Amino acid sequence: MRPPDPRTVRSRDAALAAARELLIEHGLAGLTHGAVAARSGISRATLYRLWPESPDLVRDSITLHISLSRTRQTGDLRADLSAALAVTRAMLHEPASEQAMRVMIERASVDPAFAEVKEALYRSGTWTVRAILADAVARAELPADLDIDCAVDQLHGPLFFRRLVANRSFGPDYVRAIVDDFLRCHLTKPAPQQGNR
Repeated sequence: MRPPDPRTVRSRDAALAAARELLIEHGLAGLTHGAVAARSGISRATLYRLWPESPDLVRDSITLHISLSRTRQTGDLRADLSAALAVTRAMLHEPASEQAMRVMIERASVDPAFAEVKEALYRSGTWTVRAILADAVARAELPADLDIDCAVDQLHGPLFFRRLVANRSFGPDYVRAIVDDFLRCHLTKPAPQQGNR
């Protein structure tokens, strides 16, 4: 296979950078081919060639936003889970990304294209937590038979419910409490004491 055309790569990167800015500033409603063309200087024709449908552009823009926000794993299970969920908390409290999530959930229920995008974003958005949990299972810190899908729900679910359903804000202490409750139920060996880290 031939390597990608550097001009196409540059255009794609510039367009996605502009799209991410628009997503942060205006939410999903502001993320259109026309707005991205105006912000990036990339022609609409090029944008439609790279992303023929609006959901394609939305998916790649939000995926970029998620990937740039990912945390680095340290091997400390409690700290890694707290840091990863702090990113989710931040996105839920950022007006544009919160609104994007609400619109995505609403549109996914009636538009199959957006339903596919929502599923892809769910996988991308939970990737870090899945990796942290899998590594902890490999270290025997969590049970070998841990249902990782269920664990992801247990960790993320309260955050989304509190913000998107109950419309309540919450701080880092709430995130840490969710992590601590999860670990109390699932740890197979005691976590290291705070003073011994």
